[in-house]
Amino acid sequence: MSSSRFRSFPRSRPTGRSWLLGACAGFLPYGAGIPDAFAETAQADLAELSVTAEAPASGGRGPAAHAGFVGGVTGIGGGLRSVDAASAGVISGAALNSRPITRPGEALESVPGLIVTQHSGEGKANQFFLRGFNLDHGTDIALHVDGMPVNMRTHAHGQGYADLNFLIPELVGAVEFHKGPYFVRDGDFASAGSVRIDYLDTVARNLALTSLGSFGYKRALSIASAPLGEGHLLVAGEAQTYDGPWDVPDRLAKLNAVVRYSQGTALDGFALTGMAYWAKWNATNQIPERAVAEGIIGRFGSLNPTDGGDTGRYSLSGRWSRTTDAGITRASGYVIRYGMNLFNDFTYFLNDPVNGDQFRQRDSRVLGGGEVSHTVEGTLFGLAVENEIGLQTRTDAIRVGLFNTTARQTRSTVLDDRVLEASAALYVESRMRWTDWLRTSVGVRADGFSADVRSDTPANSGTARDGIVNPKLGLVLGPWFDTEVFVNYGGGFHSNDARGVTATVDPASPLFNISRSPFLVPSTGSEIGLRNRSLAGLETAVTLFQLDFASENLFQGDSGTTEPSRPTRRFGVEWTNRYAVTPWLSLEGDLTVTNARFADRDPVGNRVPEAPTTIASAGFTFGEGPGWFGAMRLRYFGPRPLIEDNSVRSRPTALVNGRVGYNFDNGISLSLDVLNLTNAQADQITYFYTSRLPGEAADGVADRHFHPVEPTAVRLTLAGRF
Repeated sequence: MSSSRFRSFPRSRPTGRSWLLGACAGFLPYGAGIPDAFAETAQADLAELSVTAEAPASGGRGPAAHAGFVGGVTGIGGGLRSVDAASAGVISGAALNSRPITRPGEALESVPGLIVTQHSGEGKANQFFLRGFNLDHGTDIALHVDGMPVNMRTHAHGQGYADLNFLIPELVGAVEFHKGPYFVRDGDFASAGSVRIDYLDTVARNLALTSLGSFGYKRALSIASAPLGEGHLLVAGEAQTYDGPWDVPDRLAKLNAVVRYSQGTALDGFALTGMAYWAKWNATNQIPERAVAEGIIGRFGSLNPTDGGDTGRYSLSGRWSRTTDAGITRASGYVIRYGMNLFNDFTYFLNDPVNGDQFRQRDSRVLGGGEVSHTVEGTLFGLAVENEIGLQTRTDAIRVGLFNTTARQTRSTVLDDRVLEASAALYVESRMRWTDWLRTSVGVRADGFSADVRSDTPANSGTARDGIVNPKLGLVLGPWFDTEVFVNYGGGFHSNDARGVTATVDPASPLFNISRSPFLVPSTGSEIGLRNRSLAGLETAVTLFQLDFASENLFQGDSGTTEPSRPTRRFGVEWTNRYAVTPWLSLEGDLTVTNARFADRDPVGNRVPEAPTTIASAGFTFGEGPGWFGAMRLRYFGPRPLIEDNSVRSRPTALVNGRVGYNFDNGISLSLDVLNLTNAQADQITYFYTSRLPGEAADGVADRHFHPVEPTAVRLTLAGRF
């Protein structure tokens, strides 16, 4: 329990053609077009050194199954680098919004192999699973929205905590995703992968939307843009309430707003954006199976009805770009004010048999940073070459606390610390075309971190510094017979909670010493994959990957956060498929199988708890223009070892979500979502740890603790475009 208190914690001048083809397809791996009618153009795209675009229209052609997405212009086109990997890609906003989802973060399940779930109230950050990782709330997946990092360092609830509940899916213009630590722009938290989400600069039509659904679901959204001066002003506002099926209603209340002013294009222009988000909720956390089996509570019951929280996020960000004969220069910056209070009780009466084990985690911070990069084209020994250099910075001024509470009333302070944490990174990359069938990228990234911890336990105060340098290598062979082969290698890392780096004693029991955690933990990854487009309309990719970590961050059930653990190795295979059957019908299917093991020997076992072996999804989308539209998605989340010796495992979860709707000629749309169509009695997530119910032995009972999937729910959405 002691150490768990410190959780580790163009480029030829672009034509826009290749990116717009991706918008048609909905999913565009880098360097790819789409076959059949565009086959010749697709081959031309593969022959280009890099893929960029003037700010593309994000609506695109192709199947669309959404009542509220209106399309428009997004600035992400100017941000795309020539990243070549079989597992990397771009998803259009139209494709992302065609998925029926339960919560905003689930929109990211459009990334192949990514599972997004929840183990608590709807205002809390999601749980993520990818490539054999239980990523907790974001420990090894780097998330960005509009150039701003979502992951929080030295967070009160867990290192890398990434709350995406402020996301407005209808505003998403495009999603750029990478897997593995192979890309120079990706640093902290990006070992398993990274996802960059960009909002629209303008919308093609204004939108007013309202949704009503089961379990008290209500949502209203409005988005509008209009010319202003030499640019455009975009305004969006959202309000939502939700109780859920829980015996103790979530009573989620959420307010969200975005204001953006933009001028020019993604390659020559700028944008300024303000965002504001606030939410509060009750929480039904995971519950022990024995409490349900013994009839103490029902499947949707709670053992502490006062769990819950509140959070707020307010940001100002901007981006600027300019293209000249000397190359493309991009710059972005942000400042964010963030606050959160969480009240959780995971062990009930294990630590305090009188008052209970509820605790409050408080996080209050201001963070700021930015990125500047310059890309220039040229030749070397007659060969086309593109060089990029970039600089990234980030500084967090944090107040973070942990308090023992009963019914949200503070009984005692465990810690109340102030942390100033800063980082800077320099990266360079050279991308070269050697022949018509050989391209390479060679890069290096250097990161430096510093932290100053001022703890209310003086022995835990101190300063820390660390740095890491990682190579990034890529090779592309082909295309031959509509097939390309990709080879990637790179190093990555995640930072640990700065408090664990400087601490020497347990703040709850200062007489007990604890071991310090390393500041930066390295990872090494590699993959080989191929992508084929032989069949008109079908793009399929197969990737073999491996990732080694010097220290795994594992979830700890006693406090719901993460702490450093043993070294690990993962290897596996991914198979992704996108099939544009007709302009109005598309199919997709993905499968990821992973072997995750601790790399050292220990009698307790070598299985990585919560590491998923199998993740799969399949679905279809139909609809084009006025008339009927629809979609259906199956998501399979395979069984997982819950402890190191594999003697306790979770059950698999298979969920089906569906949507059907109609677009009228006058701009009105009506759609019905059916979530958990088969009413599966499954678990969103399962843990195994020790807790104590009233009347049980003092040392508690080791048990599965689960958070159930919501039963079948319907949501009706009426939207007007004008």
